Amino acid sequence: MKVSKARAAENRQGILDAAARLYREHGLTGVGVADITRDAGLTHGGLYRHFENKDALVREACARAFDWSIAPLDGLEDGADGLAARVAGYLSPQHRDHPGEGCPAAALAVDAARAGSDLSEVFAQGIERNIERFARVIEGLEPGAEPSPEGRTRALQMLATLVGGLVLA
Repeated sequence: MKVSKARAAENRQGILDAAARLYREHGLTGVGVADITRDAGLTHGGLYRHFENKDALVREACARAFDWSIAPLDGLEDGADGLAARVAGYLSPQHRDHPGEGCPAAALAVDAARAGSDLSEVFAQGIERNIERFARVIEGLEPGAEPSPEGRTRALQMLATLVGGLVLA
């Protein structure tokens, strides 16, 4: 049976969402194609119509996981109170206990380091986007504004501390 382009796009997004969550929950080697497609409500045979191979799925799912934002980056007030709320949300038991819904850097760093250069590049780009977004929050900048080098440094230091704290928790 032929599937419309719109439905095919929905199926693809469903696969990516499921893979991004399951990889964060179980690691890259702890999840099979059948697990992902079952979670997305599809059969595993259709997956390869959307992705060249499993490596392509992993790369796109990891990139998708970095769409996640810190507790959230939007909708909280600016300044010290907004930053404190984001830090508290990041270091919360809820975040720690639900890695599939949380930070891909904390959940997948070891897997990404072992997976090779293609995934490492995707991971590095995702981390860079989060550093930029967090630097804008720290400096109270509008989305898309360029943070200062000092703001980027502070964001990198804070994110490294937060990720390390979450991993240790």
